[in-house]
Amino acid sequence: MNFFERQRQVRRLSARLVALFALAVVGTVVVVDLAVWFVIGVGSPTETVVTALAAATVLTVALIGLSSLFKSISLRNGGGTRVAESLGGTAVPADTRDPDLRRLRNVVEEVAIASGTPVPALYVLEGERGINAFAAGWSPADAAVAVTRGALDRLNRDELQGVIAHEFSHVVNGDMRLNIKLMGLLFGLLVLFVVGRVLTLVRGGNRNPMPLIGLALIIAGAIGMGVGRLIQAAVSRQREYLADATAVQYTRQTAGLAGALKKIAGLTESSAIRNPRADEVGHMLFGSAKGLKGNLLATHPPLIERIRLLEPGTRPEDLEQLRRQWAARPPSGAAEDRALGLAGGESPAGEPPAKRAAAGAASSPAAADAAAVVAAIGSLAPDSLEGAGGLLDRVPEHLRAAAHEAEGSVSLVLALVLSAHPDVRAVQLASVERHFGEAAADKVRQAVQRVAGLPPELRLPLAELAFPAVRQRTIPQQDAIMATLHDLIGADGRLDVVEYCLSRLLHEQLHEARHHRPSWAGRRYSGADVRTAATTLLAVLADAGHDDPATAARAFDAGLGRFSGASGTYVPPAAGVVALESAWGALDGMPARAKQQLVEAIVTVIGHDGRITVPEFELLRTICAMLHCPLPRTGPTGLPGQPA
Repeated sequence: MNFFERQRQVRRLSARLVALFALAVVGTVVVVDLAVWFVIGVGSPTETVVTALAAATVLTVALIGLSSLFKSISLRNGGGTRVAESLGGTAVPADTRDPDLRRLRNVVEEVAIASGTPVPALYVLEGERGINAFAAGWSPADAAVAVTRGALDRLNRDELQGVIAHEFSHVVNGDMRLNIKLMGLLFGLLVLFVVGRVLTLVRGGNRNPMPLIGLALIIAGAIGMGVGRLIQAAVSRQREYLADATAVQYTRQTAGLAGALKKIAGLTESSAIRNPRADEVGHMLFGSAKGLKGNLLATHPPLIERIRLLEPGTRPEDLEQLRRQWAARPPSGAAEDRALGLAGGESPAGEPPAKRAAAGAASSPAAADAAAVVAAIGSLAPDSLEGAGGLLDRVPEHLRAAAHEAEGSVSLVLALVLSAHPDVRAVQLASVERHFGEAAADKVRQAVQRVAGLPPELRLPLAELAFPAVRQRTIPQQDAIMATLHDLIGADGRLDVVEYCLSRLLHEQLHEARHHRPSWAGRRYSGADVRTAATTLLAVLADAGHDDPATAARAFDAGLGRFSGASGTYVPPAAGVVALESAWGALDGMPARAKQQLVEAIVTVIGHDGRITVPEFELLRTICAMLHCPLPRTGPTGLPGQPA
């Protein structure tokens, strides 16, 4: 099942959930109406009964609906950070020197770069000794990944990588948004229960109907919540199986994920979360917060089943043996990493940094295969994680450290777009000084020297490492950064492809993290708008990747033939890549099947000449990011499933 089919599956599942919860609400309303009818009495006038039942129905539906809407909006607007902080999460500093936290950040950055998703905010639940983790957020741009202190202490690097890959599966497959919808719907039924309890306390004489109505609301709310939790648990178990399978695909091995699950099964702390709000987010967690087994309300499949899918020969007796072994001497993830020869656990087990660097080394431009690209979106090819690790290993340590710093990250992003021409650079630095002061301009000058020898294929990955630190700046600072970036890019009167990719990716990440929706959200587009946007996109790609107009026209026609319903004649856009700004909203709103066709058309245009350059590959990944179809980075210019 490819990414686009999974997206269709998630949409179908969301529709089914709404239908099932609607049935639960109908059942709840029926119970309330029966109580109201009983209170009014059979002998009351028909008009009175109808009016009372209509009022009860409207009030009940409004209470559930508005409460659910309020909860969903509050969760969405808070992003993943609100969920993490509500469970007592502590943000991991971008420039942390703690070995465990550095290992966590390195693993998360590798998986993010490899999977083509923004690096999420990181949190640690310091007071939790069980092994657990979760991903939360409305979109990848405002996602947060949190792990427990127990996970950091007990898991080795491979196991931690398996857990993080599992959580990234939830990010890529849209499970986070589904989880927020589930939490909102359940909250509406919970409010009904709470209101019922309040009404049972109302006093007003023998004929006071409020306690009886309150009792009905309690019963109705309890029934609705019970049905809702059954639905939530069934959905959660299904998504956990998918996330386990995807994590194995990401990491190329089962030992890491299976090892983490075995430690949950074998340790006394298991995956327990002590925070009182754990039940609310139980369906988001890597492992069960309460350790429920064989229960219809269990949000996770039994551990033995999950382990057996990864290691078929595992027996319950094996897990019992681990419990006895670890009861006396619990495992230490750091000690296991040292035993495997990993200094600080910062490189994959058994794989020296030199080999990883070779995996991410620059390669010659590669041919494009539309089917291979479509198959790779939302997943990782066998060499993706290794390639991403190698790519990051090639980034000098001092640049990676600067990318994690509040000031250093901004200086790096700005330095990456500075011109090599002295006169243009002087104008650009004057703009930096105007926005941020002379000290900031000096830091950008220093950063320019540090990135001077950086290979082209490492420049955008370095910027992506810096984006999370930029997202942590205040909103006025973010606005000043974007304004300065636009000034720098426009100083020489031209906009190259990589500059556009950098500024567009950063702008969209900042916007979605702040507003929790794309910058084009809320607009409606017709079928004609979609066809025009697709034609514009393909024309931009043909113009950017082919110097000869005749070759560009042939590439455009070939791509147009892959997208149903589109037609047109090749006309090079006068605005160049900036013409894409009018296309994003219409293209992002397309159904999954149409997006798949569009990606095939894009790759056909880019690869029409039999090669893909670094700027073309970065533009391809940027387009996929704007369409919310994350494309893995398997190497600087190679594409998934192809030799570089």
